[in-house]
Amino acid sequence: MKLRFAIFAPAMSDKKVRLRFAPSPTGGLHLGGVRTALFNYLFAKNHGGDFILRIEDTDQTRYVDGAEKYIMECLDWCGITPDESPAVCGPFAPYRQSERKSLYREYAEKLVREGHAYYAFDTPEELDRNRKEIPNFQYGHAYRDTLRNSLSLSQHDTDKLLDAGEPHVIRIKVPVGETVSFNDMIRGHVSFDTNQVDDKVLLKADGMPTYHLAVVVDDYLMKISHAFRGEEWLPSAPVHLLLWDYLGWKADMPQWAHLPLILKPDGHGKLSKRDGARLGFPVYAMNWFDAKTGELTPGFRELGFLPEAFDNLLAMLGWNDGTDNEIFSLDELKEKFSIDRVSKAVAKFDFEKAKWYNAEWIKKLKAESLKPKVVEVLAQNGITITDESYLLKVIDAVKERCVLLGDFYQQSAYFFEAPKAYDENAVKLKWNEAKNEFFKTLLVILNKVDETIDAHIFEEQFKALMEEKSLKAGDVMLPFRIMLVGGKFGPHVFDIAALLGKDETICRVEKALMVFNG
Repeated sequence: MKLRFAIFAPAMSDKKVRLRFAPSPTGGLHLGGVRTALFNYLFAKNHGGDFILRIEDTDQTRYVDGAEKYIMECLDWCGITPDESPAVCGPFAPYRQSERKSLYREYAEKLVREGHAYYAFDTPEELDRNRKEIPNFQYGHAYRDTLRNSLSLSQHDTDKLLDAGEPHVIRIKVPVGETVSFNDMIRGHVSFDTNQVDDKVLLKADGMPTYHLAVVVDDYLMKISHAFRGEEWLPSAPVHLLLWDYLGWKADMPQWAHLPLILKPDGHGKLSKRDGARLGFPVYAMNWFDAKTGELTPGFRELGFLPEAFDNLLAMLGWNDGTDNEIFSLDELKEKFSIDRVSKAVAKFDFEKAKWYNAEWIKKLKAESLKPKVVEVLAQNGITITDESYLLKVIDAVKERCVLLGDFYQQSAYFFEAPKAYDENAVKLKWNEAKNEFFKTLLVILNKVDETIDAHIFEEQFKALMEEKSLKAGDVMLPFRIMLVGGKFGPHVFDIAALLGKDETICRVEKALMVFNG
């Protein structure tokens, strides 16, 4: 086997670090795609470089209106801000491949002239027939001389077809019996036998490039220094290696890293949208509505995830900083991220762990940072906030009990409106006159306190009254909580009373006594 060439990743040079995220606008943005964007962004920022968003919309049959805007909104929500994009024009514009169409034909024709590619006139029907008749048919060295292309046809016949406007594609001519290799920044030395590689289409019949040609041309022209992409693209690497060589750009090829797959929770297969629907969790960054099908696919944002938590959990799917630390802000990730700490092993997605990250970030963030999100959650449930300083105290009181942002409603609604119903089963079975008298006396004590309840002093008074009445904590603490909250939840009950204030606490105890004695 002849070694055609090997490309090994050089040490970091003084060349400007430039990385790109190049999604196709075909639908929602999978969390694996966001992780790819995140790792590109983190590496670029760690090395003082640029992060570019390039829209790969060459497959017009799969293009979906609104998908490009959606992608940009997802990145914006995550804080992964591109330095250059279709919305932020830079020195290498345009950043949509559909607007660079004329460039690709120029390079495809150059490859044909130099014998590295050829015109193929086979119809879809002819190719389908070959696939049916020939087991494991591939358009490559084994069959290309027998098919209808410029390698099997004479120059005269080829020119005649081209002049007549016969539909055709341009395919790369993969060499026979050679090995191509490169050094992956995650996987190390990777080699490919060209006999196992088919002649991929580079330019389609509609004049649009395929991913294979466009990614190489754009990475070269945009001076991309490093390209991080999912490992599902690894089989395409030999075609791209050959194109970098054929076009004379081998010395400028980016350093590559193929990121590990994200697997479904049981570890069997790549995580998909269907898995999320089946198991009850999102796999898209944000809600995606498909106007063609009318289908709404849920996203992490709308479920109640913080962008800080989403970034954090994605970073930990395949990377760690070498310590036991699991909580990182985006700024900390930019400072600590290194590609040599990315594992080549697949990463299993664990939704319970994802929720843990969100809960930790809700605890970590200051109430002021959480305020706009909590206001929105409460407004969606009919609660209007008029006292923001009070809201901040409520957030601090309940945030450790919230996993998703939506939990703030259930955990804090009773601070803004009295319970409409009580968990009576937890009280009435053991309700008696002794407990009734306890709370009547408690009302007398409350009426004597200042307007502001001191939680610590009130707790001492409450416990002293329990002792005086020969009651245990289990006899009266739960009923008191249910009086204030409606159920068996919430922070320390005396902190709740202190936040509600004297008048509201008295009002709620009086109302509940009427229900419990009714």
